[in-house]
Amino acid sequence: MPETIYGVRPVIEALRGGRRKVLEVLDATGNAQVAQAAKAAGVPVQTVSQQRVAELAAGAVHQGIVARVSPYPYVELEDLLSTPVPLVVVLDGVTDPHNLGAVLRVADAAGASGVVIPKDRAAGVTTAAVKASAGASEHVPVARVTNLRRAVDQMQRAGLWVYAAEVGGTPYGDLDLTGPAGLVLGSEGRGVRRLVREGCDGAVSIPMLGAVGSLNVSVAAALLLYEARRQRGR
Repeated sequence: MPETIYGVRPVIEALRGGRRKVLEVLDATGNAQVAQAAKAAGVPVQTVSQQRVAELAAGAVHQGIVARVSPYPYVELEDLLSTPVPLVVVLDGVTDPHNLGAVLRVADAAGASGVVIPKDRAAGVTTAAVKASAGASEHVPVARVTNLRRAVDQMQRAGLWVYAAEVGGTPYGDLDLTGPAGLVLGSEGRGVRRLVREGCDGAVSIPMLGAVGSLNVSVAAALLLYEARRQRGR
C-alpha cells in the first residue's frame, strides 16, 4: 500500500535515491528543485492547494510538498554485512521516529554500512522518520530483525566486533574501530538491554564531563561513527 512522505528534501531524495517507487508528487509551491528531480525520475507532478497538502501530511510540517511512494524497502542483515569493512549501527529500543531519523541522517553522513532495528517495540522508518532524516532514509540501508541478540551473533560470525555503548566502557578514542564493527546504542531511558549487551564483545563509552550523564542517541551515534572514520583514515 502506498505511503505518503512530505517535505522538500525527503521528496527530492526519494526521487534521486531510486530505492523505492515514487508514484506522484503533489506540489503547492511550484518548487523548481522538486520539479527538476521529478522530471529526471520520470515522475508526474500535480499542482494542488496548500490545504490538500496539509491533509495528506496529516498536520505535519510539509513545506508544501508531498509524494506518494511505495513502502519503505527494508533490507536483510546479510546485505549490510557483505559490504567492505562493515560499519553497522544497531538501535535497541529507540521508539521515537525523530531519533531514528536523526540516526539515519548521521549514518548517511558518516558512510555507515547501514542501521539495524528490531521489528517490535521500536520505531520503524515511518513518514516522520523520513522527514527527520532529511531524506537520508532513502539512501541508508535499514535491516529490520526479529531478535537483536541473534542479529549480534550473526554479525560476530560475519567477522564484526560488536560493542555496546554504555557508561563504564572503553573510551571511544581508545577502542580499535579500524576493522569490521557494530555499534549498539540503546534508548536514553533504558540503554542497551541486558541480553543484547551480554552478546556483545565489549562496551564503548563517551566521556561525559558535565552534570548530565547521557547524550541523545543520534549525537552518540555521530561521535562513534566519526571516530571510526577517523581511525580508518576517511
